[in-house]
Amino acid sequence: MKETLYRYLSGRSPQARERYEALRRSGEPRWKAAPVLLGAVFSGGKNSRRPLPQKGSESALSYREPSERLVEKLRRFDVVSFDIFDTLLLRAVDQPKDAFFFVGAKLGYPDFQRLRVEAESRVREKKRRIQGAGEVTLEEIWAELEKTAAVPPQQGMAVELEVERALCRGNPYFLPVVEGLRKLGKPMVLLSDMYLPGEFLEKLVEEAGFGKFQGLLVSGEKGDSKWEGGLFRRLREQFPEKVSFAHIGDNPHSDVKQAREQGATPFFYKNVNQAGGPFRAKDMSPVVGSVYRGLVNGKLHHGGEKYSVLYEYGFVYGGLFALGYCRFIHHMAQQCQADRLLFLSRDGEALLKLYRRLYPQDERPVYAYWSRLAAAKITAGLFPWDYFRRFLWHKAEKGLPLKQVMRSMELSPLLPELCAALGLSPTAPLTHKNAGAVQDYLTAGWSRILELYEPQRRAAGAYYRQLLSGSFRAMAVDIGWAGSGAVALWSAAEKLWGLDCKITGLLAGTNSAHSPERNAAEPLLLTGKLRSYLFSQGENRDLWNSHDPRQGHNLFWELLLGGEEGSLKGFYPSAEKGWRMEFSPNPHAGAVREIHRGLLDFGEEFLNLERRLGIELPISGRDAYGPMLEVLAAENAPYRRGLEALLDEPGIG
Repeated sequence: MKETLYRYLSGRSPQARERYEALRRSGEPRWKAAPVLLGAVFSGGKNSRRPLPQKGSESALSYREPSERLVEKLRRFDVVSFDIFDTLLLRAVDQPKDAFFFVGAKLGYPDFQRLRVEAESRVREKKRRIQGAGEVTLEEIWAELEKTAAVPPQQGMAVELEVERALCRGNPYFLPVVEGLRKLGKPMVLLSDMYLPGEFLEKLVEEAGFGKFQGLLVSGEKGDSKWEGGLFRRLREQFPEKVSFAHIGDNPHSDVKQAREQGATPFFYKNVNQAGGPFRAKDMSPVVGSVYRGLVNGKLHHGGEKYSVLYEYGFVYGGLFALGYCRFIHHMAQQCQADRLLFLSRDGEALLKLYRRLYPQDERPVYAYWSRLAAAKITAGLFPWDYFRRFLWHKAEKGLPLKQVMRSMELSPLLPELCAALGLSPTAPLTHKNAGAVQDYLTAGWSRILELYEPQRRAAGAYYRQLLSGSFRAMAVDIGWAGSGAVALWSAAEKLWGLDCKITGLLAGTNSAHSPERNAAEPLLLTGKLRSYLFSQGENRDLWNSHDPRQGHNLFWELLLGGEEGSLKGFYPSAEKGWRMEFSPNPHAGAVREIHRGLLDFGEEFLNLERRLGIELPISGRDAYGPMLEVLAAENAPYRRGLEALLDEPGIG
């Protein structure tokens, strides 16, 4: 009956089942862990979220006392013992069993994670029935696994140890703690409920920067565990009777309750994945999602450092996206045989830095100055509706006086006659009622307006003739959404400047179902003139349906990439080079720098892990969007409000 009920409840939500099992592993009794499964029934199996922090950063929630203070507390004990996994060592996955995905990948064996978990469970149960304790070794697990997987145990164990070594890294919080205790001459011992060989664990800890310890007790080799208290008893037997012990670990039962019952003073260290798990995106593929969560939780919740909200915004919500987008760009460039990659300002600034780290030998990428504002003026004769939409209709009802609107269009000389013709004051606000009349007046004198923009068209043409010199097939990289930046650029190159260079546009995402011009990019996606990474009507339609620019979704994505430099106002003639540029000031340059720092740091950590694993992890557009689903969730409106002051004004920019 119990098993039937469990299968029913856990089947309603795999995520709830995983949280329930994690709680049971951490020592929670069934009655305390059961509400997680019951909640899955009442929520319909949907993911539950904890609202993101509204005041301060996420890392501040797990910030611990300085390491030197902990050393002072520990120095009064004669011996200090440490748990290994999730204490001294952090894995780059959010669940230990996810390491087996990589073992299966290296062995080329399907469904390996499940087979490996079940084999361990079976051999533990057998030993529990026969010997009364379920502690096992890696050799015993693989002997059992060979029956169902037919993988030679020596080969399989070698791969598993290789994967564990690649995934583990030293916990930054404890590195100075261990160093401080070693300087005091304090005896330190390792205790672990683990099936891995003790010799391997010693090397793993040493390679992580902790050096050698005085002793090591491993449950699989000793037949005793911390969970049942046996390892603590064995430790005490190795020292004189009156020696005092301190123990540090992350499991409330093994490392706290049992340590105390066996005479040691426990120092609880909260598991980083339990601390950060409620904030992490779950709607991702199993392997990339686990790595993403493991890296982020380890970074934000190890307890040794507090990061800024802006740094975390880049690291947590932008890093995976930027890395995946750069790989998409490279793949498209190879597929289309592009000879130049134009990373359009300002959204291309951080992407270009990351791309060059990824592909340092690629000489094709360049930073290309371009903006909606400059493009609207330069291509006004090609796209008059887009020109009026951006300059007039997007600004209507914002209370902007006509003189300010005309100044932004750089048509101030026309203001007196426009006001006289329409009977309006220069200070009259632009509204939806008078915007049509303004458009009609400007359309009537359209040739004069195009003549005023002619110097800017020539200056921009001189700039791009130099930038695209020798290029016949280029790609323009932008954030999105209608693809107007890339469209305007290739149209100007072909129709205004006569450049013999075909330009394809690469977008992070297209217009969505909630965009007024939802079908704007479809003709160009159809012909391949535009390519989209995150979503389009033909890819990841769930994202296409949920992404809502009316709720500011575009702007929160743009915040991840917006450059430190101000937005390009336009190109203007110059005797020296044929062009010069003018920029609007950027009051948030420091904030942008901090976001980019986090974004690039995530990319570096992800790449380092891939190098250790020897595997490149595919980052789909769906996975790249996954973390941002947390930011854009309804319950996280207060978190978004904390970032709103940094957002660009929609429309011209």
